[in-house]
Amino acid sequence: MTTRITIFASYVLAGALALLSTASSAQPRAAATAAPAEAIRPFELHIPKAALTDLRKRIRATRWPEQETVADRSQGVPLKNLQALLAYWGTDYDWRKAEAKLNALPQYKTTIDGLDIHFIHVRSRHPQALPLLITHGWPGSVFEMLQVVGPLTDPTAYGGRPEDAFDLVIPSIPGFGLSDKPTGPG
Repeated sequence: MTTRITIFASYVLAGALALLSTASSAQPRAAATAAPAEAIRPFELHIPKAALTDLRKRIRATRWPEQETVADRSQGVPLKNLQALLAYWGTDYDWRKAEAKLNALPQYKTTIDGLDIHFIHVRSRHPQALPLLITHGWPGSVFEMLQVVGPLTDPTAYGGRPEDAFDLVIPSIPGFGLSDKPTGPG
């Protein structure tokens, strides 16, 4: 895939996660109500099959606009590209594989300013590792950061030195992925 399509696909994944997280977050939030608001709580993503079925149904029900009248991208992404992307997300994308990829990493939620914030926290095996906070862009998701987890937390496995190691914190920014959406500005 080209870089633009890869980035666009990441945005689509972020949007889909946001849609699906409302269905999947009821269980983690219910369990979290007993803990103090500032507590850091373990989190695992479990998207209900019914939510995936509903998302695929809505993708199939997309009402498409008329085809663009130009051969370039001056009117946006070509209709055929969007249709191919949604066909992929609607039938071929392996949600359980993506879910497993996230669940293979230590994930947590904590409440900050009244919002549940999702984050991944991966500690390096190197004792002198420095803490590093990395965030995805807007819009986007933590999936954009997964490829750097290994090289940053275990640089020696990638030809680096132990002193190049980091302990990573990778949050889902508010309103995207698995973090709560703010209800107002600020």
